[in-house]
Amino acid sequence: MGQNQGTEGPTKEERDERDYHRPVLADQVVELFRPVLPGVVVDATFGGGGHTRSLLRAFGDRVRMIGIDRDPNAAPNAADLPVRFVAGDFRDLATHLDRIGVEDVRGVLFDFGVSSHQLDTPGRGFSYRTAGPLDMRMDPSSPLTAADIVNTWPVEDLIRILREWGEEPHAAQIARAIVAARPLSTTTELADVVAAAVPAARRRRGHPARKTFQALRIATNDELAAIAEGVDAAIDVLEPGGRCVAISYHSLEDRIVKRRFRAGAGRCVCPPALPVCACGARPELRILTPKPLRPGAEEVASNPRARSARLRAAEKVAA
Repeated sequence: MGQNQGTEGPTKEERDERDYHRPVLADQVVELFRPVLPGVVVDATFGGGGHTRSLLRAFGDRVRMIGIDRDPNAAPNAADLPVRFVAGDFRDLATHLDRIGVEDVRGVLFDFGVSSHQLDTPGRGFSYRTAGPLDMRMDPSSPLTAADIVNTWPVEDLIRILREWGEEPHAAQIARAIVAARPLSTTTELADVVAAAVPAARRRRGHPARKTFQALRIATNDELAAIAEGVDAAIDVLEPGGRCVAISYHSLEDRIVKRRFRAGAGRCVCPPALPVCACGARPELRILTPKPLRPGAEEVASNPRARSARLRAAEKVAA
């Protein structure tokens, strides 16, 4: 049977976008870039191209989109779009733009973390819910895999990354259990080891392997250092009046962005115990989001993975 008028299903473009990675806070992203156009906007975490599509729908030829992603599986998502796609790491943003001859940048967008497509592809090894190899590389050509970390790193290093990057309260117990169970080769083997290592009460509060997988993913991809370098690079390439917009999904990512924006706005970010400012803070940014923007109930209901998203934005001021 045909569909009733006014109740058509999603277009192919919308289905492709949804199936790869539904863009989070897309309306807010559009409004934040509206005042700086026309000009170039860099989608530094292109993925499925969801945010790029939203910007193109809103602004048409007033926006020139550059897409960057280190996952080669993202490249085909740019094939049907008026976007220049660059395969590479966003931490090398300035180098990428210089190579393709782009100088005047009005906006840079980051949507950190793992995409829905990566999570939902068992062979990538990102998910603790489905069996797959212990891989977790965003760039499959990178030499370090999660299996290397799980099976070769000393227990002290495992404890450190689980504690610092997974914010895992049972880091020591989990790390010792991993070492005792070596070698581990699949995601579900690792998830089972983690579940057995934590108290029963913890197993009743969501999946106990979530924080462990987060820590391993961050270590495998050097994510936090990349974020710090990428945000620095974005601020450097922006024209005065240009804007940097960053969407984070956990406190470690958000803290890096928050501290960099605060430092750029001339706010001291030295530890409170330091008697004299040593960070050399100087005003180069105007913070546009004193508090991070969060998705509304309707967006979370339609896209549960948006629940933890936090958006921060800053504008580069004239030198």
